[in-house]
Amino acid sequence: MGKRGPAPKPTQLRILHGDRKDRINNDEPVPPEQEVACPEWLSDEAKKIWERLAPGLIARNVLTPWDADAFTVLCESLARYKAATALVNGSALLVQGSTGLVRNPALQVQSEAERAFLTYAARFGLTPSDRQALKTEVADAKPGPGAERLLS
Repeated sequence: MGKRGPAPKPTQLRILHGDRKDRINNDEPVPPEQEVACPEWLSDEAKKIWERLAPGLIARNVLTPWDADAFTVLCESLARYKAATALVNGSALLVQGSTGLVRNPALQVQSEAERAFLTYAARFGLTPSDRQALKTEVADAKPGPGAERLLS
C-alpha cells in the first residue's frame, strides 16, 4: 500500500517554519559539519546551477553533505530542462516521424526534467509555495540596522 498524505517535512524546515516544539524531532541524526562540494562529474550547466543555488542553501543549513546527491539530481534536472527547452525553441512542436508528423521528442524530455526539478526543488524549499512559510537566519549574519538598540 502506498503512502498517504504529504511527505514528512524535514526537521530543519520544521524549525525554520516555526513549527510547534512537540512536532520537532530532536533525536534526528545530524549530518557532519563539513564542506558541501560540487561533484566533479556534473555537467558544465549543472555546475553553474550548483554554484548559483548552493551557497544560499548551505548558509541556511538546508544543504548538507548528506543532501548533496539529491541536490545533484536537482541541478542536472534543471540543466536537462534548459537543454530540452533550447531544442524545442529551435524547432517545431511537431516533427516528421516514421508515421508522419509526431510530437517533438524534446517536449517529453523537457516535461520529465521539469517534474524531476520541481520535486527536488520542493524538498529544498526552492519554490514559492514551499518557501512562503520559511523563517530563516543566515549563518554568520549580522543584525540589521537598529538591532543593537533592541539588544542593549
